[in-house]
Amino acid sequence: MDNIYRTIHRYGEDEMVINKSRFIGYAMPIGSENEALDFIEKIKSKHRDATHNVYAYVFGEDNNIQRFSDDGEPSGTAGIPALEVIKKEELRNVVVVVTRYFGGIKLGTGGLIRAYTKGAKIGLEAGIIIDKVLHTKLKIRIDYTIYGTIENYLMTKGYLVDDVVYDDAVNIYVYIKFSEVDYFKKTIIDITSGRGIIENISEEYISMKNGKRIK
Repeated sequence: MDNIYRTIHRYGEDEMVINKSRFIGYAMPIGSENEALDFIEKIKSKHRDATHNVYAYVFGEDNNIQRFSDDGEPSGTAGIPALEVIKKEELRNVVVVVTRYFGGIKLGTGGLIRAYTKGAKIGLEAGIIIDKVLHTKLKIRIDYTIYGTIENYLMTKGYLVDDVVYDDAVNIYVYIKFSEVDYFKKTIIDITSGRGIIENISEEYISMKNGKRIK
């Protein structure tokens, strides 16, 4: 399991016009190859009257599944350029569909490659390119007397506090980057003089952009 990988955060859609041809770029994060195929069919159904619905997608921890279709455009001018955008951005688990409505002016091989490259790119950018960073969710159980110190430490370091539950002690649920868990636990034990109880709850990928969590 990788500690970090790049993908997109959500569904994205944008469009442009090149020499009277309308290009609509769609992008979607996927959790399986079937999700990619379902998304492609959804866009094709939406644009049954389009001249072309070109697609590309990658899936798997090593991007071992890579598929594309020119959908009637000259070989190598549409699906591969869209796929290359995904690969150049080093994205994982994404699908793009670029829909074209022909405007009457032929673009030529180079023009098609540039158009489908840009069509894929604007769709991906609309979906917001992010880092998925593996975090461990921890539960820290401490006495009320030490809560202020721990709260200040978490805030100063910018850790992601998910929830705080109060009973006969304070229970703090916090997300820590997987690579920093051991150091974090040691620090909490030091601050609490060994009185803090730390429990692993789960491991989750969190969407991050420019070092900050996005929802």
